[in-house]
Amino acid sequence: MTLEFLNRIFPEVKTAELHGRYITNAHIEKCFDKLSKPIISTVGLSVEKRPIYSFTFGNGPIKILLWSQMHGNESTSTKALFDCFNWFETDHEISKHILEQCTLVVVPILNPDGAQRYTRINANDVDLNRDAQDLSQPESHVLRQLYNDFKPDYCFNLHGQRTIFSAGNTNNVATLSFLSPAQDPERLLTSNRKAAMVIISEINELLQAEIPNGIGRYDDGFNLNCVGDTFQNFGVPTVLYEAGHYKDDYEREEVRRFMFIAILKGIDAVVKTISIDKYNAYFDIPENAKCFNDIIIRNAKCNHLEEVVDIAIQYREVLVENHLHFIPVIAELSKLPDKFGHKEIEANGFLVEEIEGSDLVVGSEIDFVMLNTERISLKP
Repeated sequence: MTLEFLNRIFPEVKTAELHGRYITNAHIEKCFDKLSKPIISTVGLSVEKRPIYSFTFGNGPIKILLWSQMHGNESTSTKALFDCFNWFETDHEISKHILEQCTLVVVPILNPDGAQRYTRINANDVDLNRDAQDLSQPESHVLRQLYNDFKPDYCFNLHGQRTIFSAGNTNNVATLSFLSPAQDPERLLTSNRKAAMVIISEINELLQAEIPNGIGRYDDGFNLNCVGDTFQNFGVPTVLYEAGHYKDDYEREEVRRFMFIAILKGIDAVVKTISIDKYNAYFDIPENAKCFNDIIIRNAKCNHLEEVVDIAIQYREVLVENHLHFIPVIAELSKLPDKFGHKEIEANGFLVEEIEGSDLVVGSEIDFVMLNTERISLKP
C-alpha cells in the first residue's frame, strides 16, 4: 500500500455528499444507500434519542474497532471514514484482502447531539472522552457495550485538533498527530502500547513524503477517564488519531485526504502483522507544542500601548443556521517571538486599529483592521 496508490484512488472514492466541517447524522444518512457491503446497525441512542450507527465490514479474524466524532465538532475523520467505505465497496485486490483478514466495526458519529450543535460535549454538557470510568452518558455506554461485545484486537480512536498545535517547538504545523495512550501512571511500555507505537510509526513513515515534519505526537500523561487510556489499560493496542490543520485548509478537505491515507495505512500495518521490536521509531516523532495562531500581525503600533507589539488572532468556530463561521478574535497583544501565524501580516511599526478607529482589545471579535489606512480582512 503505497502513498502513490492511495493518492491515486482517493479522488475516485471521495464521498461527494460530505464536505466541510459541519457533519451530522443527517449528512451521513444520505450516504447509506450507496453502500452494499457493510452491515449497518443502530447500536444505541444519544441523550436526545438520535441513533448511533455502526458499520461492520469484512469477516476476517483480526478485529478492529474504530470510532469518530466522540467530540461532535471533530468531523474530519468521519469524512475520511466514508471515503474508506467507498474503497471497501470496490473489488480492488488490496481492499478485498483487508476485508478477508479483518472485521471492522466502525462508529462514524458517536456523539450525534454534539455533532448537531457543533460542540465538543454531548447534550448533557459532558466530554465523552472523560467519561470512560463513570460511564454516566448513554453514548459512553454504547461504546463500552460495543467494545465488550466485539472484543476488538485493536482500537482506532479518531479525533480532530485545533489549529494551535505544532510538531515540536517549531514553525511546522501539526497536520496530523498521534498517541499510543498510557495504560498506567508509570506509563510502562507494555506490548500493546508498543504495538500501537509501531502502527503510528508506519503511518508517519508513509506520510513524511506528503507532509514532511508535519506530524506530531501527544504527551502520554495517564488519565484513566479517557477512553484510549482505558482501552489500552484493558490490554488492547489503541491508537489515537488527531486531524489537524494544513495551509489554507480550514474546511479540512486536504487533511481529510491525509486521514484517509492514515486510517488505511493503520489497518494495513495491522494486517501485515506488528513487530513490536520496531516501536522506537515512535519516539522520533516530535511532541506537540502550541506554537501557532491563525493570524499574527507583526510589529504593530496600537494607540493605547507604548511599545510595538504582535497581534495574535484566533478563529472562534460558530454555527449559525447550520453553517459554520470562523470569527476572528484577538487572542494576544504582545511580542510573540516563539509563536507563528498560519497567516502573517507585517505592519512595519504602523498603526493598527479597528475600522471605526477604536483600540484593539484582547477578546474582541474583529473581521477587519485598518493598517496604515489600508482595510485588511481577517477572515479565512
